[in-house]
Amino acid sequence: MFSGRILCGRDAVLPKVCQLFADGKLDQLDADFNGAAILHTAVSNAGIGPTSSNKLEIEESFESLCEAGVRVFLGKGAIKPETVSILGDHEAIFAVVPPVTALMGKGMRTRRCVAFPELGMEALYEIELEECPAIVAAAHGRSIF
Repeated sequence: MFSGRILCGRDAVLPKVCQLFADGKLDQLDADFNGAAILHTAVSNAGIGPTSSNKLEIEESFESLCEAGVRVFLGKGAIKPETVSILGDHEAIFAVVPPVTALMGKGMRTRRCVAFPELGMEALYEIELEECPAIVAAAHGRSIF
């Protein structure tokens, strides 16, 4: 089970966050990426549920986000061996969560838009999540896939 503060982003926002990191402007966001967890999801009134972490825009964000301090990635689906290696190099992990929106939404205690509100539910959000089931799928350079 995973509980705590989680940043939420998916294919629309993660490239923007990575660009801010590349430009040295990540500190302009009201979010702490050091030791953070990121859930690959959109946040809507209907709830939250993971999207596929192996989408091009999402999987390409792993390295930059690791360099920015992210240590836990939550999503679904198999990721590439190269991504597993990047996680290992940065002592980060990838965990799969069940794609059950109602279950995850039930555990969401708070939510706030951190950046890019123009993207609507695909903006960068920070949520407080309680007891989200998760299975570690990649750690220490190895994967269950």
